[in-house]
Amino acid sequence: MLSTDEVVHGLYDEPEVREEVVRRFGPTVAPDGPVNRAALAQRAFARTEDRAWLEQLQWPRVGAAILAWRTQLSRLKAPPRAAVVEVPLLFESGMDEVFDATVAIVADEQIRAARAATRDHHSLDERLARQLPQGEKAARATHVIINDGSVAKLQQELSEVLLKLDEVKPA
Repeated sequence: MLSTDEVVHGLYDEPEVREEVVRRFGPTVAPDGPVNRAALAQRAFARTEDRAWLEQLQWPRVGAAILAWRTQLSRLKAPPRAAVVEVPLLFESGMDEVFDATVAIVADEQIRAARAATRDHHSLDERLARQLPQGEKAARATHVIINDGSVAKLQQELSEVLLKLDEVKPA
């Protein structure tokens, strides 16, 4: 599995990306050298144009990383059954067009808020405002999983989706 959040975190270590971010938001987002993601989030999510600028900096690089990863997997002697990519802003970024199938994992709003609160996200309201409503994500996705239960139940449902994908895979 490839997490685009992890890809983005790694991009902040690239000198070119770091320099662009510091040029835009100032040295307070990288006071000790590496980009401080919490400080950057506070600045980037404060204004729509700053968030949009950051997305335009990152999304093409994330897309290139996904393509490189998929190419690498396709060259394996025994490629995996599925190449799973976690993209929190899949539909918002337009990246859904590059995938054979999409899965929206949705949950009750109160459950989502409680889960997000345990992750110590800064600028949570701004982040949530950037996301499409869950109903729209579900309507656009190939498969929908309701994640209101345990991790074991989520894993079971994800396995069932994988089986469905295997059934429609070309021979």
